[in-house]
Amino acid sequence: MLVARVVLLFLLLSTTLLGARGVAKKLVLVLNDDAGTDEEEGSIAGVQDELSQLENPPEDGSVPPEPEESFSDWDFPDLDGTEIEEPDPGSWRLVMEEVEHGKNDSYGAAVAQLINSVSDGELELIQTAVKELQGLADQGHAHAQSTLASLYGHGYGMEQSDLKSFLFHHFAAEGGNYQSKMALAYSYYRQQLFEEAAHLYAELAAAAVASFVSAKEGPLIEHVRLNYGPEESKDSLKKFRGEEDDDFQFLEYQAQKGNSAAMHKIGVIYYYGLRGIPRDHLRALSWFTKSVEKGDSASLEFLGEIYARGFGVERNYTKAYDYFKKAIREKRFSAYNGIGYLYFIGQGVDKKNMTKAKEFYKRAADHNDPNGFYNLGVIYLKGAGVKKSIKMASRYLILAANTGHPKAYYQLAKMQQRGLGMKKDLPTAVDLYKAVAERGPWGALLRWGLESYLKGEIALSLLLYSRAAELGYEVAQSNAAWILDKFHEEAVCIGKNGYCTVEERHHRAHTLWRFASEQGNEYAALLIGDAYYYGRGTVKDLDRAAEAYMRARLQFNAQAMYNIGYMHEHGLGLPKDFHLAKRYYDLALDADQSAFLPIYLALGVLWLRQRNEESMLVKAIDMLPELSKQFTTWARDFTTAFSIEEGNATLLTLVVCLVTVLYLRSLRRQQRQQEDAVYDQQE
Repeated sequence: MLVARVVLLFLLLSTTLLGARGVAKKLVLVLNDDAGTDEEEGSIAGVQDELSQLENPPEDGSVPPEPEESFSDWDFPDLDGTEIEEPDPGSWRLVMEEVEHGKNDSYGAAVAQLINSVSDGELELIQTAVKELQGLADQGHAHAQSTLASLYGHGYGMEQSDLKSFLFHHFAAEGGNYQSKMALAYSYYRQQLFEEAAHLYAELAAAAVASFVSAKEGPLIEHVRLNYGPEESKDSLKKFRGEEDDDFQFLEYQAQKGNSAAMHKIGVIYYYGLRGIPRDHLRALSWFTKSVEKGDSASLEFLGEIYARGFGVERNYTKAYDYFKKAIREKRFSAYNGIGYLYFIGQGVDKKNMTKAKEFYKRAADHNDPNGFYNLGVIYLKGAGVKKSIKMASRYLILAANTGHPKAYYQLAKMQQRGLGMKKDLPTAVDLYKAVAERGPWGALLRWGLESYLKGEIALSLLLYSRAAELGYEVAQSNAAWILDKFHEEAVCIGKNGYCTVEERHHRAHTLWRFASEQGNEYAALLIGDAYYYGRGTVKDLDRAAEAYMRARLQFNAQAMYNIGYMHEHGLGLPKDFHLAKRYYDLALDADQSAFLPIYLALGVLWLRQRNEESMLVKAIDMLPELSKQFTTWARDFTTAFSIEEGNATLLTLVVCLVTVLYLRSLRRQQRQQEDAVYDQQE
């Protein structure tokens, strides 16, 4: 409350824990090449001639522009990849689309009623939908069991039960529901049951990779965070408002005026479905073509990929080869992968030639292209046109993985799970499988949740993020928890009997923040630490508070370091140790120089405590937190009783502070006058 902060801010900075406002830092997997570094054989004669011809500059002698960063994600399908008819059967979005097109079975009707009633806040209809789903689940309907498991897990329309949630997810997974398999895999992952987790995540990762091929496109999984600390991340969210976004409209205006770079950027947006805009390959093709006609070379490789894959057009390998060739001449080096692929399948070129395919992949890799690394890794792993070499495969796959290449993650996960060419390492294999599995089609829940939030459908957004949260998506966990905290006064949280009670909401938010903190979200770790420290939404537990702050410290979070220093200083949940307290205060200052004021104050208090902990000054400082609570309560009661608005309350507080200062100065003046009078008498 501002009234309390204005009066006590300066003193409390040095005597209380700092609040949480960090941003999650995504875990980065960095692999070391333990499998050896064999030297590769030299280039094959004859291939160099074609490479040289492709790289010749244009005949007019003009100097090609410097290459820009390429967004293209070209690689060839896995040789043992298996296609699946429906990548995410029973998913809510698929069911809703089927209902809209007239397919209305019992499960579809129940899900549609659940989604619509949550969005509209129709509590009675929610209960009706839950009963329908329970009936279908009892009959063995796998997708209904999966939905029911989610409702039990979060307590939507029924009493929350982790046990029933797990059982229904188990039954649904046995029936082929992929989202329940994700939920089970994540449950095993949290319990460090790596054998079980690896088994499920391997299947899910394979399905995710297969969906990239069978659907000709992988679903775009954008991890958009709704918040920055306790506040809404408005700058980030405005970028995902689709064609209504001002930046997109300005970009479109530039493109219509003939700006080739803007044309290319719009083509990329439609090609991948970025910034909240649905994927549209025909529009992408149109903008890329216009961009190339205006002389922009960045779109050449995309056109090659569109024709090679048949995205929105009839597949034409000859055109694909021509565009890849032009891209290479413009120093778009990742286009080497496209020509390598054409030689690999024997389309658009004279004939299938594994030697040339390998050499083109090698040339892409020589220019540090991630897909070049990946493709070389796979052909060495499978012995496709080269002598099979696990060491060479490991080398190139690790290089690709260190750039975040999802298929390289998948191949390395299989190798580490089996101990193929490297030491068997199930925890790392599970981490890699999980990263790939989370790119599967079930990740579309994240975009649906974001779309609902931007439309103001907060209750539906919470339901969708909650569903994705149990699948292990950290961003969904933190987004759902933040919605519960941010919109606690609004009817967005559905509990056992109607809207959530305060206890239900606190418990649900605490659980979600805890899951997010376990996955490296430093803001969540700080909140969990605060919850255990103050007993908010859970039982007060200083030991667990310290554990949570330690997790945030691993992300070099200044606030966590400050809080750990404070706990060491006072012996709260951690051993009382003034030296460690100073060390963590110093680390906090190193991590965030802008926090110098509270940290210097804390160091000053620590200096006093080290010299005389029993002094009256130190005891008075230790009393300030309790006085803060009392003052806050008094200020709240006072402003409520007299119906004072927050702004006026702040002004009143400043006036009180000014009067207090004037009064103290008056007392000091009188004291000096008395001292002067005594001095004069002594004279």
